[in-house]
Amino acid sequence: MGNPDRFEPAFEAAISEGAGALLVLPSVFLSYHQRQIAALALKNGLPAIYWQRGFAEAGGLMAYGPSSSHLWQHAAAHVDKILKGAKPADLPVEQPMKFELVVNLKTAKVLGLTISPFILFQADKVIQ
Repeated sequence: MGNPDRFEPAFEAAISEGAGALLVLPSVFLSYHQRQIAALALKNGLPAIYWQRGFAEAGGLMAYGPSSSHLWQHAAAHVDKILKGAKPADLPVEQPMKFELVVNLKTAKVLGLTISPFILFQADKVIQ
């Protein structure tokens, strides 16, 4: 497991190497520290896109990924089938079908960015 004390030095190293943006990939560990990561991206002036809406709600610029509520609904349906006697091995493996885009305009303003109206139109949620 990683160490959140290493986040700040990692951001400093990325900036010193010329990073101009940040892409955060799916990780339970990173999700647990989403507020800290979003704050460090903002502090370092890095526009960032994340895989989970919670990052954008915590101050990140954008999030695009599977809808958590949709995933939980499908998980509940699988649990229901198992409780009614279905064998887990007989249940189909499913991929996410609903994705969501969340844009944080507060963060965009702080970073001095203008988000295209086309992107805003497609967003499932825009944080004002």
